[in-house]
Amino acid sequence: MVVAVGFFALMDSVLKTLADHYPAVQVAALRGLVALPLVFAYLTWRRAWPRVWHLRWPLHLLRGVLAVAMLSLFTYGVHGLPLSNAYTLFFIAPLLITLLAIPVLGERVPRTHWWAIAAGLAGVLVAMRPSPGAFVGWAGLAVLGAAACYAASAVSGRLLCRSDAPESLVLWSMVMMAVFGTALALPGWVPVRAADGWLLLALAVTGFGGQLAITQAFRHGQASAVAPFEYTALAWGLGLDWVFWQTLPDGYTLLGAAIIVASGIYLLRHERVHAQADIHTSTEHP
Repeated sequence: MVVAVGFFALMDSVLKTLADHYPAVQVAALRGLVALPLVFAYLTWRRAWPRVWHLRWPLHLLRGVLAVAMLSLFTYGVHGLPLSNAYTLFFIAPLLITLLAIPVLGERVPRTHWWAIAAGLAGVLVAMRPSPGAFVGWAGLAVLGAAACYAASAVSGRLLCRSDAPESLVLWSMVMMAVFGTALALPGWVPVRAADGWLLLALAVTGFGGQLAITQAFRHGQASAVAPFEYTALAWGLGLDWVFWQTLPDGYTLLGAAIIVASGIYLLRHERVHAQADIHTSTEHP
């Protein structure tokens, strides 16, 4: 999971760099386009093509729209914010997933989870303190919008996993990102510079590497044990911000991040305890 998060952090650095020259929605389209050859090769290697055609189109279409919106908003956000600041706000996504799971998945949320969610929202307010040069602005709001889209996509992905193969989720999200993103970007399309070819290659490799690594992480480890390592994105963001842009977050950003991360880890650990308790109960009372 740490390797996966590292790949995605490098990908976000490429997105931030590309956003200097291209509109955010075009960057999202390019992300989908450059990923497709690697996804096709992977499906061929896994002999998974027969499994990707039996799917629930409405939910896949919804995830496609959400993917374009999420990546466009996140690209716009990281163009105006350091990576570490953007990650701090994006960490609200696990809390939003918990909220959405109630009406969509029918999950029950214990009272203690509501306190953790409230604490996470308070952490966002700490990070978005109303002062000059802080997160309050379009860039910060764009990242929060991206987190909301990610949460909605994750919940719809859980629904799809009940009936569709995991490979179909990867394939069709990339196809729809490429198609929908290109359609939206065409009116303001900026010709791709030859000098940016290496950036597009890096975008494809880092995104694909991250997807492979995160798949292996959840394949070989319990989700509740693996998921907290997503928060290592803050460490990657701090390092990349310093190496490439010589910027570091201030104390308020780090304090807000600490509150959000603590609330997220609490939710994950509490969910693991409840899952183990349910298994123990079912064993005792079949």
